[in-house]
Amino acid sequence: MELNAWQKIGHRLLGGILKKRARENKELTKDIERGNLSVMPEVFMATSILSTVATIGILVGLNFLVFMPEIGGIALYENIQDPEAIPLCVDWAYWHSDEIDYNLNWGVNSEDFGEVQYGGCPYYNTKTFPAAFKIIIPVLTLGLAPLIAYRTFMGGAKRAAVLRSKDIEKYLPYAASYTAAMSAANATPQKIFRSLAKNEEIYGEISHDSAQIYRDTNLLGFDLVTAIKMSVGRAASPWLTEFFQGMEGTLTAGGNLKIYFLNRAEHYMRENRTRLHVFLETLAMLAESYVVVAVAMPLFLLVMLVIMFWVSGSGSTMDESTLYFIVLGFLPMIHIAYGYLVWAMSADQNM
Repeated sequence: MELNAWQKIGHRLLGGILKKRARENKELTKDIERGNLSVMPEVFMATSILSTVATIGILVGLNFLVFMPEIGGIALYENIQDPEAIPLCVDWAYWHSDEIDYNLNWGVNSEDFGEVQYGGCPYYNTKTFPAAFKIIIPVLTLGLAPLIAYRTFMGGAKRAAVLRSKDIEKYLPYAASYTAAMSAANATPQKIFRSLAKNEEIYGEISHDSAQIYRDTNLLGFDLVTAIKMSVGRAASPWLTEFFQGMEGTLTAGGNLKIYFLNRAEHYMRENRTRLHVFLETLAMLAESYVVVAVAMPLFLLVMLVIMFWVSGSGSTMDESTLYFIVLGFLPMIHIAYGYLVWAMSADQNM
């Protein structure tokens, strides 16, 4: 796979320096292989470090904009007058109109006070940015954020491997049934893997592992057992590793692959039914809780809030703005949260 522009820059700047260290990192190499990222370890590491440096540069620039004297965010904030001082200065300007210094351009223009100038007001003071935040902001953005960014970029390979593992485990029961059907028709293992490799839209990431086995046997000249051994090491899912190990053992012992494929297909279908059963039970539980939390409870809550709103007195009080917030803000958030939960759970089952 051709490197993109960012990867080329990172490789040219840091690839030579990181080559030995990256290739000695066996865990990273395995994650890249299992995640099917199609890059060398030094390219991945160099790109991650370069991305981290770019993130640090952006954070430094943001801190510069925040802490810049006179025109920075904090300086602009501290030039704003404290709202508590406005009534005092307006009152001072009324009684000391002859002492107003119009050159200072201190004043207010609002519906409550109108347009009033009170330059030279002794009560005039501006807002103060909390000193704690002046320490917390650079510590978080220049200390913690770069570390999080580096771990996030370097963890991309592992996340890709995990995503492939989930995809493989989702499609493996159907791929195993397909191999059992092909084997029952007396198809050779090479033909089975070639057929799986050509149907990526049906069998997902399993097609990639099958294509690698077919490549190793027909292009690179490895025998079938060696090719399957190599696939055991790069399989992203424990289920697929077990499947290939069983094939290797069956071939080595001279067993019947047809029977092995049939047994594996039945086993994975049972596992798949169990997984789908758990998913459906979870959906049923969410549906029951949705009826209670998002349908029944709001009805009782609205009745109670309206009654509290109209009879508020010595007991509980409820103003109109709070009622609007609950009706237009809190209650819709319940439906959005449930919708997101169902969508997130269903997304894992999409094929």
